[in-house]
Amino acid sequence: MDYRHEWKHEINQTDLLVLRQRLRAIAIPDPHAINGKYMIRSLYFDNAADKVLREKLDGVSRREKFRIRYYNGDTSLIHLEKKSKIGGLGKKQTANLTAVQAQSIANGSLDWMSDSSEELIRELHTKMQLQGLRPKIIVDYIREPFIFGPGNVRVTLDYNIRTGFRCSDFLDPSCTTIPAGDAPIILEVKWDHFLPDIIRDAIQLPGRRVTAFSKYAQCRIYG
Repeated sequence: MDYRHEWKHEINQTDLLVLRQRLRAIAIPDPHAINGKYMIRSLYFDNAADKVLREKLDGVSRREKFRIRYYNGDTSLIHLEKKSKIGGLGKKQTANLTAVQAQSIANGSLDWMSDSSEELIRELHTKMQLQGLRPKIIVDYIREPFIFGPGNVRVTLDYNIRTGFRCSDFLDPSCTTIPAGDAPIILEVKWDHFLPDIIRDAIQLPGRRVTAFSKYAQCRIYG
């Protein structure tokens, strides 16, 4: 997959209501959403020196992060994802994990990873060995996703960001999470080679500018 353009804006509840109505009029809700939304749970990786967090806070242009993710509490489909960034461009690589594999990574049982047929799993294993990456924190949030065909545009509204520290409980739907401080609502816009004017106009809000907000960094406010 090629790199895609990415914009993020921090917005408030009023903005959310306005954008939701605009996007419903011009875009299509993601068909995988349930009643227009889904709950995302991710397990992010970092090392003892907080390499991933520091690179984000320091504004390093070229960086990457690994996470394990599933949706709506359904552990029958779990993804290992590597998100790579170069400036305002992003790319995501994905490999499927079984619940047993995801739990073993969360528990620190890693030997099987080096023999995996999935290149991304082997890459994570190598970086866990060389960089000391380990499961660091759970990030939960609700997403309202919209798609627009021209430009392969995806617009999402993310809110109710919560965090948890018991990484081995990642697959437990009753795992306790808490609000990640005073986290804003996040508008994300992603597209390939061009952003259609109809979408560009729809997401315009007074006083809102592109930001480098990170849900992972927000959820690290407690440690």
